Order: sequence, then C-alpha cells, then structure tokens
Amino acid sequence: MGSGRAAWDAAAPSSLESRFFADDGLWRSAPLLTGQSSFDPLPDVRNIMVTGGEGFIASWLVRHLVVKYPEAYTVISFDKLDYCSSRHNSRMLEDRPNFHFVHGDVTCQTDVVDCLKRFKIDTIFHLAAHTHVDLSFGNSYAFTKNNVLGTHVLLESAIGVGTVTRFFHISTDEVYGEVDTEKGDLKEHSLLDPTNPYAATKAAAEMMVTAYARSFKIPAVVVRMNNVEEIIPKFTNLLQREMPLFIHGDGKHTRRFLYAGDGADAFDTILHRGELGQVYNVDSRDELSNFELAKKLLDTFGLTDTDTWIQWTRDRPFNDRRYAVDGTKLRKLGWVQRVSFEEGLTATVDWYSKFSGWWGPVDNTLLAPFPVLKGGHVVAPETSRKTERSATVGAQVDGGATLNGETACNGVEAGSKKRKVGLMA
Repeated sequence: MGSGRAAWDAAAPSSLESRFFADDGLWRSAPLLTGQSSFDPLPDVRNIMVTGGEGFIASWLVRHLVVKYPEAYTVISFDKLDYCSSRHNSRMLEDRPNFHFVHGDVTCQTDVVDCLKRFKIDTIFHLAAHTHVDLSFGNSYAFTKNNVLGTHVLLESAIGVGTVTRFFHISTDEVYGEVDTEKGDLKEHSLLDPTNPYAATKAAAEMMVTAYARSFKIPAVVVRMNNVEEIIPKFTNLLQREMPLFIHGDGKHTRRFLYAGDGADAFDTILHRGELGQVYNVDSRDELSNFELAKKLLDTFGLTDTDTWIQWTRDRPFNDRRYAVDGTKLRKLGWVQRVSFEEGLTATVDWYSKFSGWWGPVDNTLLAPFPVLKGGHVVAPETSRKTERSATVGAQVDGGATLNGETACNGVEAGSKKRKVGLMA
C-alpha cells in the first residue's frame, strides 16, 4: 500500500464510502506519466489541492506537480472516487513525501474545510466535476449538484479558511457552445452559449467563480480546456474486446484533440506564468470528425470492414457540430502543443493494450452508446447487450438523483439506425 502516511490519508475520516479502494496491483507495472514542462518554483506556493485528483485529466496534473517539484510543492489529491476516477492514477506516488490522497466530496463543506485546514492549502486547482455530455441529458440534477454546488462550497470554504491565494477553476471549451465552420476560433472574451446540461453547469460554475472574484476578491483564474476526449479510450477498449464502434448521428461532428500530457503542461504554465484574474483557452490544432477518428482507430487495429466495425445510433438530444477555441493568449506564455495527434493516438492505444482493466469492469457500462448513471456510478443498462441492435443499441438514460437525493424516472430507450447485428455481452 505504500507508506503509512499515504494509507492514513486514504483512511482519513470522510463523509463517503467507496468501492474504489480495492487494489489489484495493476498500477505497479504502469509507467508514471507526466507532462514535459518545468519552471522555477513559486516561493509563495507550498500546498496545492487538486480536486477530482483521481480523474483522468486531473491525475496527470497531480503526477506532474509531484514529480517535477519534489522539494517545492506538496500536492493533495482530493477526490470522492466515483465513475470517472481511479486510485490507480496516483498509487505510484504514495511513497513520495510531497503527495497525499484525501477521500472527500467537494459538495460537503466539512470534507473541504478539513482538507484546507489540515494541509494549510494556499493553491487550489478545481477539476472535480461530473463529466460526459451523454450522461448529463438523463442526469442533469446530479450535474448541477456536483458542478455548481461543488464549486460554490469550495469558494465559500476558501473564503472561510483564509489561506488560499490562488484558485484555478478548470472549465471546458463546451461553455462556448457550437462553432460554425465559417466562423473563426473563439477567444476568451467570446459569449458563453452552452447547449447541453453538462456545459450549462460548467458555465454556471464559472459565473460563481467570477462573482466571488469580484465580491470577495478570490484570486481566481479560469481555464477553458480543449477536448482531451474520452472517445479515444472508449473506442480503443471496444475494439480490444472485438466490439463495434457506435457513432452518434451522422458521424460528421468534429472535435479537436489534445494529448493529456500537453494539458498538464498547460496547467503548469498557467500556474507559473499566468496572471490572476484572467481566462485562458487551452487549444489544439488537430480536428477530426468522429467518423474520421473511428476509421483511424480501425486502421490501427488492422480492420478494414467499416460496415461491420462501425455502427450508427441515434444522436444526442443536441450534439454540437464543432468546438473551436483560440489559445493564442496561453501560447504567449510559452505553452506549446508538443504531442501530435498521431503520436498521442499511438501512445494511447499502446497503453490501453496493456492496461485495459485500469477503470474496472466497463464492458456493459462506460462502453455503452448511452451510459446510465445511478448514485454516482455508471451501471449496466437495463436492456441486455444480447438484444439485437435493431431493437436497442444501448442504455435507458436514467433520471438519476435529484438535488434532494430522490430519484427521477425519465428513461428514454435508444434506437438503432443500422442493420441487425447480434452481440453477446
């Protein structure tokens, strides 16, 4: 398990329980992945709290700061451990004296204040959030609670404790909404126009940060992150299991892709060179449609029959055709996108070929075309995968938990637009 100190942090009193503490040892053979940048440490930064620190993107930042600044910064990964997090992401750090893991929930002020006080936090990177647009359509109350209320609790707690001198709020390019192909890339002053519940809650959280910066002088920075898409790991895992790829709608929706290590470098650059009170876009120049991405992955696996390996399903209630942000402001601070799309794709496929069990059993949950979120966990759809896709291609979208903990029932069954293909679970 590592040092006694790390074990104590993980077992510290918390308002939560989780099945995610199980250790299957998979992480022991995994490479310790970080970004590439490094700066002279800031003299007034000592103790950094990263909320959602066991999630995919945040864990890259945690590992990066712990490894690159071993004498300068102590990093606290604060995470409640739900469907988008894994303790595997930081277990390899547990013997390092400048790392701590705390099991806590950003919506619980007791958890947050305890962490802020115990570790004398001076810097917060706030990445904890419910993610994935698909899940938000059928579970919007849970997104509001975690993304908006969680940010509110963190801001109030920071004011109350009084030690926080830097607050980095990590948002998303999706707050800008859909960008037409004939329009230029959006800069930081562009209008926010979210089109789905996930993006709306992230925009609302930004408004909380902006309001607290003006009213209470919270020293805040907002970072709008380009896509570090979950679609690539999802598609890779499907192909590894010899399962076809599901594409929403007509497959022409495009996204710009950024390697997670470049994302960690962006956060590092903003920490050391950014200006408080500013907004920074993190962009990418690699734009592909979902269909183009699927074809590239099929090529990687040596598969040529697109009719067999690509299946079409209904679209989201609304699916932004395109996101496009301008990261010139960040690039002026010295950040560059180092890893090309092809390099990142190759590295990602190779990594998942060795560690496909990293996120636990996902075959009938996260890999479903329309996953179901219940009680903070993605669960198996009620409709079996043994059913022909002409009848159903995935999940019933569960209403999830409301803000008062009650369950809303508004499931909608997904329908297939493709020919019949039987697939065993």
